[in-house]
Formats: sequence, C-alpha cells, structure tokens
Amino acid sequence: MIDKKSKFSKEEKAILVGLVHKQQTEQQLKEYLHELAFLAETAGAKTVKTFFQKLPHPDSKTFIGKGKLEEIAAYIAGKEDIEVAIFDDELTGAQISNIEKALNVKVIDRSDLILDIFANRAKTAQAKAQVELAQYQYILPRLRGMWKHLERLGGGIGTRGPGETEIETDRRIVRDKIALLRKRLVEIDKQAYTQRKDRGEFIRVALVGYTNVGKSTLMNVLSKSEVFAENKLFATLDTTTRKVVFNNTPFLLSDTVGFIRKLPHHLVESFKSTLDEVKESDILLHVIDISHPQYEDQMAVVNKTLQELSCHNKPVIYIFNKMDLYVKNTFDEWLEGDTKQQLLQELKERWTNETQGNCIFISATEKQNIDELRNTLISKIRELYRIRYPYKTEFLY
Repeated sequence: MIDKKSKFSKEEKAILVGLVHKQQTEQQLKEYLHELAFLAETAGAKTVKTFFQKLPHPDSKTFIGKGKLEEIAAYIAGKEDIEVAIFDDELTGAQISNIEKALNVKVIDRSDLILDIFANRAKTAQAKAQVELAQYQYILPRLRGMWKHLERLGGGIGTRGPGETEIETDRRIVRDKIALLRKRLVEIDKQAYTQRKDRGEFIRVALVGYTNVGKSTLMNVLSKSEVFAENKLFATLDTTTRKVVFNNTPFLLSDTVGFIRKLPHHLVESFKSTLDEVKESDILLHVIDISHPQYEDQMAVVNKTLQELSCHNKPVIYIFNKMDLYVKNTFDEWLEGDTKQQLLQELKERWTNETQGNCIFISATEKQNIDELRNTLISKIRELYRIRYPYKTEFLY
C-alpha cells in the first residue's frame, strides 16, 4: 500500500497513449483519453501530450506499432521533463517492460493509475485491505516483467504499492499475501455486517452514480453532514452512512464509491463488500451529472455495474444533478427565455417518460429543487415502511 505520509515532491509530466481498434472507435477513444487525463490529474500528473494509433488489434509485444513507438520515443527524448507514459488499456508485464526499454520512462496503464488513486484515497482498514488485494491481483500475472520495472524506477505514480522489492515478486509470496488479505477482509466484512444489522429497522437509501457526479455534495445537502467532496475522481472511497430524518420520517442514507468506465475487474471484485451497502439498500438514488457531454454513457456504465451486482431490480430515483451547469453550458446567453424553457421542458419530458416518472432535476451546489427531492423521498420511504414495518405507525405519517 501507499505510504500515506508521502506526497508528490513535484507534479509529474505525463503523455497519454491510446489505440483505435475493432472494439473501440476514434470518438470513444477521445472520450476515454479525456477521462484518462482527469485521472492523471487526480493522481498528481500533468498531461503534456496525447498520442493514439489505429490498429486492428493491440500489438502483443508493445501494444502500439513500432513506428508509433519510435515517434513517441523521439518526442520524449526532446522533452527532458517527461517522466511517465500512461496507456489507456491494460498492459501485460512484458509489454510494460518492452515499452519502457523503448521510451526510457516509467510506463503504467489505466488500471494501475486507478489503483494508485484508490491507494491514495483509502482511509479505513477495509478500504486499505481492498486496495492492497486489488494491487496484488494486478501484479500477480505481470511479475515476470514487472519487478524490474518497479525496482528500477521506484517512487511516483503507479509504483506506490506492493511489489517494490525483489523478494515480493516471488509468485508464492504474492499468492500468500492475497490469501491473507482475503482472510482479513472476511473478518472485516463480518464486523461490517454486524454493524449493519445493529442499525435497526430503518429504510436504507444509497447514493450511486459515476465518479464525480456530485454524490458527496448531495449527501452533505440531504444529511447536513460534512462528507469530503471535491472536483476530482474518486473523492469518496469509503462508504459513509448517516441517519437522516425528514418530517419525522427517519432513514439511513449512504454515499458509495463512484463507478467508472474500464474499471479493473479485480478492483470491482475487491470492493464488492463495500458495495454491500448498495445491495442491502431499499432505494437507490442514481445521481447523474447532466452537464457532462457523455452523461448518457455514464448512466449506462452505472446501470451495467448495478446489474452485475444484482441490484437492477431495486426502486431507483434518477437524480439529474448540476442543472445550473447544464443551462450554462448548453444555452447561448442570447437565447430567448421562452425557447430555453421549451427545450428544458422537452428534456424533462423525455427522461420522465424513460424513467416512468422516477426522476428529479436538481443542482446540489445551488440547492435547486432539493425540496422536491425531499418530498419524493419521504413519499417513497413511508410507502416502504407501510409495507415492511406496518407496526411502526410513528413512521407512517
């Protein structure tokens, strides 16, 4: 795991590399690379240039073609301050080793970058163990080419984790560590399960959504608590639960880790226990950043992840957040007010139809339409109390 006291001594300069292939269009890649740049910024790196190439499939030895690799190497050679090359797709240990020989800089992939961010954000024992388990599962199939890479380069983004000494590259030792971490997580999960059982007979509501859509900000608005929130990816890693009371109607509200495209499978597996809060919830609040150009793609990623967690049949309220930014980014200041209102009405009607009326349009930062959200929640929560706990008459009115 990352040394929690360590800080970046300086901002690392990075280049990003992606590939257009049969399963990924150029438009998709541009969106992914834009997100990769945001991930790099979150980790403490500054993107100075982006490269991409069109190939039928990734090269088994170097991911990209020889000519493109030489082009990138020439660019790096003329820029002495570039320290890391970040690839948008997963690389094998051999690919990392071969690319580093050609570029003479540290090479990491998207999964390694996300793991690095998670390692830096983990605060609780559970989150730390989950991240460490995911790190070892990532390293295990890459040991042959990776230990030299980690030992030689040391420090910085993508190298702050297990596997930094030669002895830890031994497969048996790594497997032992994985087994130990899994055992530790089972014990932590038992404790967490007991704590959830001790919360009493309350309706549970969970905030879910893509990373950086405003879940933690909304959590603060609804619960009047101080949950950490900032404009970076994965600002929230540990699940936070608060008891909230609206009009004498109590419920438990949980903020959960955000989802993202191309989330490493081993990370999803490691964090399934954290996502138990989602699985055990009664109502899901799917928060969406409607101001984001690809908000519909982000919705699809979240819905797919919920399906993988077998949570797709739960009651969902779709909360279209950041309406203030949507209006600012979408409409020209000279657009007539009536036209603007008509376009907004069409947008709301579209999603009202697609969600069977289970949607609300808000701005958490500006506290727009929060009262409507509260009233909708009160109605749905009381309805569930009537069904599940009919004897709790104090919650029904």
